[in-house]
Amino acid sequence: MPIVNQIIEIPTQEGINIHNITPQIQDCIASTSIKNGQALIFSRHTTTALAINENEERLLEDIKVFLRKLAPESDRYLHNDLHLRVVPEDEPMNAHSHLMAMMLSTSEVIPIVDGKLALGTWQSVLFFELDGPRQRTVFVQISGE
Repeated sequence: MPIVNQIIEIPTQEGINIHNITPQIQDCIASTSIKNGQALIFSRHTTTALAINENEERLLEDIKVFLRKLAPESDRYLHNDLHLRVVPEDEPMNAHSHLMAMMLSTSEVIPIVDGKLALGTWQSVLFFELDGPRQRTVFVQISGE
């Protein structure tokens, strides 16, 4: 069974932003000979996440509000005591971003059927930037026949 590994690069904006990466994943699949199998999608950062949900503008805004309520940036976090840690000079105070990421997921596995992701009508693969702006990467592993 062939296995193909690819990387998707995502430039992100400041704060929380959500990117529909379904087309890039589908492009990864199309670049292989695999027609049936699965795609493992893995976020490679501790302040980013993945989810499968509807890519609808107002819902995405609702999700951002929900995440900010879950882990407000203004709350007190031990991780943000940068003077008590060995950190790079440009280390951000981002404990809230780590906590938000924990409430989502770092990976998704999606079936591939006839060369396409077997997502439902309204489903999209969403990449969450929780601590931007940064250049991010998502690992895609496609396996099957």
